Amino acid sequence: MIRATAIGFLAVLMWATLALLTAASGQVPPFQLAAMAFAVATAVVAAKWLLRGDPVGRFLRQPWPVWLVGVVGLFGYHFFYFLALRNAPAVEASLIAYLWPLLIVLLSAALPGEQLRWQHVAGALVGLAGAALLVTGGRGIAFQEQYAVGYLAALACALIWSSYSVLSRRFAGVPTDTVGGYCAVTAVLALLAHLAFEETVWPATAGQWLAVLGLGLGPVGLAFFCWDVGVKHGHIQLLGTSSYAAPLLSTLLLVATGFAAPSWTLALACLLITGGALLASSDLLRRRQPSPAPPGRDRPIA
Repeated sequence: MIRATAIGFLAVLMWATLALLTAASGQVPPFQLAAMAFAVATAVVAAKWLLRGDPVGRFLRQPWPVWLVGVVGLFGYHFFYFLALRNAPAVEASLIAYLWPLLIVLLSAALPGEQLRWQHVAGALVGLAGAALLVTGGRGIAFQEQYAVGYLAALACALIWSSYSVLSRRFAGVPTDTVGGYCAVTAVLALLAHLAFEETVWPATAGQWLAVLGLGLGPVGLAFFCWDVGVKHGHIQLLGTSSYAAPLLSTLLLVATGFAAPSWTLALACLLITGGALLASSDLLRRRQPSPAPPGRDRPIA
């Protein structure tokens, strides 16, 4: 479980680069950028299958509920996120969308063998407070009626990604390579959405093309495979809570690269998100403590 949780957290680390790489990709429209990035991810996993002679049929021949959950999870989340940003202010939309880590913690209670404890919920709420502080910059927020469509789309994002993450655990026997199939279908659907709603704008410089490649290799590529391992075999409540580290690390990366300035809200958000993750993981840390040796016997040598 520890190893799978660590692999899942690698996805969070990669998602922290999403804002920076997206900004570096230039003026490419969102659906076009998603189509390009998922196409890169698909090409990489397809190359891996060919080079290793993997049994591709075993990965792709899955029951329709598996495909439904996977494609709705990847494409549905991005579709509604872009819809939310088009129909509501970015601050409020992002804050609603970032309910998904908390929802993962709450929904995980329905999974077989999982037990929702108070520290999991408390840790997720503390993390949410830290994320809210980051998104709003310490300023107030105002939800307005005219942006209801955007708010609902953002809520759909949170529900889709949290449901995808929790339902993936019910398909623990499905190979992680199947995510490559989800990426392929998502690339096609994103391309269709781009052709329907956007004007094509290609990256203008080599640096922008490299940013698109980086998206497909990392936060819109390998990250989904790592997340699949984590939610299927790791500590799902801890992964949900620690996901609030993504906006924090993203902001720190923007500060380090000169795209944002440090502030007291950033420091406080760091404390809240770190504290929330530690609180949510307290039961896991207790389980890792060695049991005392029986009286009269030496402790085993590690």
